[in-house]
Amino acid sequence: MKKQKKPLLFLIIQQLESIKRSWGLDRRTMKISSRNKLILGIILLLGAFFRLYGLNWDSGFHLHPDERMLVMVTERIHLPKNISEFLSPESPLNPRFFPYGSFPIYLLRLAANLTAKISHNSLFLNYSLMNLVGRAISALFDLATVALIFKLGRKIFSTTVGLLASAFYSFCAFPTQLSHFFAVDTLLTFFITLTLYRLVVFYEKPSLKNALASGICFGFALATKVSATVLVASVGTAIAMDLILVIGRRLRLLLKHKKIFYSTERKIIILKIKLDALLKFIWSNIIFLLVITVITALTFSVLEPYAIIDFPSFWQQTKEQQAMTKNAYVFPYTLQYVGTTPYFYQIKNFVLWGAGIPLGIVSLVSLFYLIIYLIKEFPKTGNEEQEAKMLILLSFFLSYFFVVGGFAIKFMRYFLPLYPVFFLFSAYFLINFWKKYRLIKNFSILLILLSTTLWSISFLSIYSRPSTRISASIWIDQNVPIGSLLALEHWDDGLPLFGQDKYQFLEMPMYESDQSQLKWGVVNGNLKKADYIIIASNRLYVPLQKLADCEKYKVCYPKTAQYYEDLFSGKLGFKKVAEFTSYPEFIIYNLKFTIPDDFADESFTVYDHPKIIIFKKRDSL
Repeated sequence: MKKQKKPLLFLIIQQLESIKRSWGLDRRTMKISSRNKLILGIILLLGAFFRLYGLNWDSGFHLHPDERMLVMVTERIHLPKNISEFLSPESPLNPRFFPYGSFPIYLLRLAANLTAKISHNSLFLNYSLMNLVGRAISALFDLATVALIFKLGRKIFSTTVGLLASAFYSFCAFPTQLSHFFAVDTLLTFFITLTLYRLVVFYEKPSLKNALASGICFGFALATKVSATVLVASVGTAIAMDLILVIGRRLRLLLKHKKIFYSTERKIIILKIKLDALLKFIWSNIIFLLVITVITALTFSVLEPYAIIDFPSFWQQTKEQQAMTKNAYVFPYTLQYVGTTPYFYQIKNFVLWGAGIPLGIVSLVSLFYLIIYLIKEFPKTGNEEQEAKMLILLSFFLSYFFVVGGFAIKFMRYFLPLYPVFFLFSAYFLINFWKKYRLIKNFSILLILLSTTLWSISFLSIYSRPSTRISASIWIDQNVPIGSLLALEHWDDGLPLFGQDKYQFLEMPMYESDQSQLKWGVVNGNLKKADYIIIASNRLYVPLQKLADCEKYKVCYPKTAQYYEDLFSGKLGFKKVAEFTSYPEFIIYNLKFTIPDDFADESFTVYDHPKIIIFKKRDSL
């Protein structure tokens, strides 16, 4: 029996529908079950508790230096009188501070105004309480990141992956810690994750609306911190993957056209439709790229206008930050990173302290697993849509990791934007790698969730106690005689935090060059006069002792290293009389387990739980 030819119009519609499906225009969203909504709600509630508990951990003493600076900058800005003043670099709205973006500063100003108005408390408008508003903003943005991770995981993988990844981030210790500070890290992580989500949506359904949304989110990320520039890789991937997959599909169809079409006339018409559609598709992607670029630039300009209006200041400060990332010797407080290994140092701190060892190891394994899988299988598995979305995440991860991980300066917080991607990959790996072995899979997931939560609870314990700086200040007030001479190190927060008028202070310039005769004249003079030496953190003595080898380091401190060795051993005539620590700890059946974190990255301990040592001159004992 002769095969009946299909109408030409039907074939044309069929091919257009194929194009539509390839663009994701007929994708249906699945509803979330009540059970999964409940699980997500519990994850968010626990995440909120972790992030909001002990928010006033320093009892109003403003012990985080970056937060202090942001609050002081925010406190002084206000609206200009007219458009001319607004357009001037001298505008009162110009923060004149560009190491971070301007959006967090303007957001804090707006939130502080609203809080003061609602609470009828003007202290929220100034240095006194504005930092608490900032910390609440930081915590809420990080909580929003938890929800975003769920949405992103659900869209790319499954609801189960989304829930597990969001739980990992929600219960993770390091995001919990950063939520207690008003710096820009949690905001940056939120906007980067939001941009990645919008790019995945754009990949599914390329449209003007989704291109606009992607550009706006990218602009917010840049106005939070310019390091978000690396998102360019994901923008390119979202467009390129779509283009590559569509071209691949079209070529495969063209190669099989003899099996599909039944007349030369129809083959020519369909071929022309395919080529025309493909050219329109390529052109539309170019337009989308331009739209995302323009909207990103416009959003950034609106949220950080003085990067344009006061461009010389913006560019100068940006170059200073770039110089710092390339040279650990630029500032005294970055000497801690001299001699540290690029990439490995950040990974080590991520595994040991940021995520905790079980989740950290799984994160690394899952990353290599996905990279190997995509290299071997993409785009041959018939699952190109999901794999392309994974590549959008992976392109951001790899570009950010290779740029930021290579910095000479390696603050742990620089890696926070990678945590959501790490945990999405971890959740996918755990659920899929052991899918044939349900018992092993469930046990592994439970073990990692419990260990991650336990580490976070342990870390949270430091906010249930007074800060070590406050405890040390109380001890000084109760034990150090009025009028005593206290020797304090420069470039660190001074102690005591209160009652300073009772004492006299001497500054120990330990960061100054070892070759400086003036430095040692001051130090030796202070040692003779001082009754007490106060080491307020490990900020100076750890890096300066490490830099003792002048053959290895271009800036070295052999004399300073010897000074600290003699101080700690008692050879300088001072004896340790007090030490204050506040390590993460947890209690099980009346057994207390303490986790010393002295060897973590300095920034992990120095703000909210530094180790403080007080020495007293032996003659005074």
